[in-house]
Amino acid sequence: MAKKSSGSSEIVQFEESPVKVLRVGDGFQLDSVDPDSAPAFPGGKSEGLARLNEQDDRLTELQEKLFAAAKGGARDRVLLVLQAMDTAGKGGIVSHVVGTMDPQGVHLKAFKAPTDEEKAHDFLWRIEKETPAAGMVGVFDRSHYEDVLIHKVHGWADTKELKRRYEAINEFEERLAEHGTRVLKVMLHISKDEQKQRLLDRLADSTKHWKYSTGDLKEREHWDGYQEAFQAMFEQTSTENAPWYVVPANRKWYARIAVQQLLIETLEAIDPQWPEADFDVKAETKAVEAS
Repeated sequence: MAKKSSGSSEIVQFEESPVKVLRVGDGFQLDSVDPDSAPAFPGGKSEGLARLNEQDDRLTELQEKLFAAAKGGARDRVLLVLQAMDTAGKGGIVSHVVGTMDPQGVHLKAFKAPTDEEKAHDFLWRIEKETPAAGMVGVFDRSHYEDVLIHKVHGWADTKELKRRYEAINEFEERLAEHGTRVLKVMLHISKDEQKQRLLDRLADSTKHWKYSTGDLKEREHWDGYQEAFQAMFEQTSTENAPWYVVPANRKWYARIAVQQLLIETLEAIDPQWPEADFDVKAETKAVEAS
């Protein structure tokens, strides 16, 4: 078991990068992924929680450097796309992973059903307005992929229109990459039984009733259709510049450390640098001392 020392405790390491083991590649089949699994992580829940806490500072530092680098003219930015069935844990990722970063450098957008104004435009119109600026980490809680998933499941778009949308998404994400955006697309994969238990847990806890929607149960009736729609989505839109990562999510702690590591490695690949001061540091130091 790979470990490293952190004070008096030892932190369990991934045996292989989640960027490699969770990436959707040629021949990928969603039904071959066990939602209960914890790929490449040899520890259990306690080790996972320890790792999550231990890596917070690293993620925060990298995000701060990304934000600062933009002040110096760098154009790099990150877009984290979260897609999943209801109750899969998107909110937990936002709270426990994204929530550790400086909010001034994070742009979170939770996409709901489109408004009448949004319906009057093509489906990407409302998405383009929310993409991150230089130095920012953008987070989409649901995204443009709703417009292929739910439309495919319910037959609201025919094969020709779905093909147009897949192509439009690929072109859109290619443009983002060309302008300095690292697109990190994550599907949180839970089992049907796990979703059932999480829905029951919400109903059993009055403090979580606000999270429950009767619409969740209606969409649950289309479970198999959604699995097929996700598979088609991967096949059509997992590209070199914007690959999909499927994260087993029955174990919430694993999903969180996996997404945290994906973000860390994405930021490390950018390697943002602190910008040089555009003033005379010595002179300013003297001026402050004399003030």
